[in-house]
Formats: sequence, C-alpha cells, structure tokens
Amino acid sequence: MEPDTAVVLPALDEEAALPGVLRALPREGIREVVVVDNGSTDGTVRAAREAGATVVVEPRRGYGSACLAGVAHLARGAPPTFVAFLDADGSDDPTELPALLAPLRAGCADLVIGSRTLGTRERGALLPQARVGNAVACALLWVLYGQPATDLGPFRAVRWDRLAALGMREPAFGWTVEMQARAARARLVTVEVPVSYRRRIGRSKITGTVTGSVRAGAGILSTLVRIRLGRGRR
Repeated sequence: MEPDTAVVLPALDEEAALPGVLRALPREGIREVVVVDNGSTDGTVRAAREAGATVVVEPRRGYGSACLAGVAHLARGAPPTFVAFLDADGSDDPTELPALLAPLRAGCADLVIGSRTLGTRERGALLPQARVGNAVACALLWVLYGQPATDLGPFRAVRWDRLAALGMREPAFGWTVEMQARAARARLVTVEVPVSYRRRIGRSKITGTVTGSVRAGAGILSTLVRIRLGRGRR
C-alpha cells in the first residue's frame, strides 16, 4: 500500500504514555507521524523523537492549537491524502486506526469519527461529566446542524482536501466539535466507527477536574452556537 496518511498526536506531558502509543500505531500506509508538543515539561519530545516521529513545537496552549500546528506542518510539504488524529495519552487504541481509514479509502466517507459510545469502554475511562457533556453536544449537533452523532471523540480521520476546505480555527476544547459542525455545514459525508476507550495514562488535563470539565463544556457549546451564527473565529 502506498503511504497516503499522516497521523497527528497532540501531546502535553505524555512521556509515560507516548512510547507505547507510538509502538502500537500501525505503520502500513502511514507516511508521517507528527507529535505536536504543546508545552511539555517532561520527556515528551525526547520520547517522540526516539520513536521516529516528527516533532512540532506549539507553545500556545490548547488542544486545537496543537492540532492546527500539526495541520500547518503537513501543509508545508506535499500534503497526505488522509490525516488522522488521536490522543497521546493511551486512551485511544492505535491498533484501530485501519478501521477508521477504511471508509475513507473506500470512498464512502469524507470524515470518520471514532465513537467511544458505540464501542467498548474500560471502566472509569469516560467519566460521568464527560458522558453528559458529550450527549448534550451531540444533541445540539442534531438540532442545530441536522447531523446525527453519538460522540465527539478525538480519534478521527478525514480527507485532507476536505479538512483544508473547512477553515478550522478553534484553538481550545471546541476543536473536535468544530470539525463536525463545519463538516455538516459543508454537507460532507460523516460516518462513525466504534472504537474502544481506555483509562488514560497520567493525569487528565480536562475531564479529570471540575474546572477542566466546565471549561471544556463551555468551549464546546459556544463553538457550536458561534459556527451556527456564522461567527467562527478569525
């Protein structure tokens, strides 16, 4: 198989989890693995380089900022046909990447979301506040955009040309839902694939704390409304 896919992993202090994630990542059809360091103070960068990944440094904190930096890096060269995103904390199972890429390679989808809701979840992996926030956001995706969804999971894959046309710009927690909302407005074909979800290695930066959960929820909901009103970030 000709390499057609780039994989982007946003990472913040993931030295403990990252080596295992990169070892488990299937490499057939993968042309580049990009780890975007979002201001780590541990050995994340060293671990990424030792595993053979490309390291992009993005000091501006924010999940979306890290993803945008990875996309910008890929745009500077000959872009891939597909790009996949997954977390670097061990919660996503990298071995399931081929299942997400299959609908894209078959020409059946523009965007594939790995649904933790449809898949299997390790006990305690998806905390109650995350489940509630996820359900509310998915309901709003249906009400505001007519897009059925069961999850806003970070494990996803998309056609590069479609992603480039979406004009992604959300720098924080709303990155995933921004992609789904903009894809719905652009009438892209979005499908969900069941994926498993595990307890992350290390401390959660978002849903593991009340403050993080509130900030994430507010960011996601405001992103949905802002895009619906045509007020996306510039």
